Amino acid sequence: MTGPITVGIDGTDESLAALAWAAREAVRRGTALRVVHAWEFEPHTAADVADRVSQERWVRDAVGEAVREVSTRHPELEVSADVLEGPAVEVLLRAEADAGMLVLGSRGHGPLVGFLLGSVGRQVIAEATGPVVLVRAGDDAGAEAGGREIVVGQQGEPEDSADTLRFAFEAAAARGATLRVVRAWTLPPVFAYSPASMQLLDDAGGLEPYESKALSTALQPWREQFPQVRVVEHVEMGSAGQVLLSVAGRAQLMVVGRRAHRTAVGARVGSVAHGVLHHAACPVAVVPHT
Repeated sequence: MTGPITVGIDGTDESLAALAWAAREAVRRGTALRVVHAWEFEPHTAADVADRVSQERWVRDAVGEAVREVSTRHPELEVSADVLEGPAVEVLLRAEADAGMLVLGSRGHGPLVGFLLGSVGRQVIAEATGPVVLVRAGDDAGAEAGGREIVVGQQGEPEDSADTLRFAFEAAAARGATLRVVRAWTLPPVFAYSPASMQLLDDAGGLEPYESKALSTALQPWREQFPQVRVVEHVEMGSAGQVLLSVAGRAQLMVVGRRAHRTAVGARVGSVAHGVLHHAACPVAVVPHT
């Protein structure tokens, strides 16, 4: 990971939880933390509402107080802060371009509901060129202890999930956590079978052994690069979103990928990432891949 960990804050409980998570992650990884607030002047006609200079001063004071609290909690951490004028999505995407990861808060109501993505979070995740981590209000350091795992989804060919696996292995190594790598599979439609594919399945001994071999192949270079990380290979029949959510309760962080290319209707988060973001109780990292 290159670049600082960047966190967007707006004074809400969710963004302050994201700030606390980002600070702990920066300490673990030995990198700097950048705090960003997107600000736009809100003119009002009421005489008792502050002018532009006063509004900006209030914002800078609030950001400065949040930074001081983080610095007090983590005196070894290099922290910088920027109040950047402009629409939130534009500001956060500019900040994300130079970051190792971007961390944001996300509204949630109870562990069964998970994340409620507002338009800002949804657009940033869809447009970002690097990893974006969503953290819920109420997240705390205790959730990162007690044997909880990093959970990551793997699908397709090894190159399809390389960026996602790299992020997950780095996160697990920084924490000394077990990494559970999930590969979900479903029965292909009859028309998908061909003599060549049937031969591959026969050689592998069936569908599930074939999927297990595909997962092991994808993991081999990362196991060699991160020999200190304990890996659990998890192959299960079902949709990727359902299988990932079935193990979400044991996760301190879930990592999912999304395709980085734009479609005819614009950038999209993707169905698997969308499902995990809306129903997982732990922080979720969304990693774009080609």
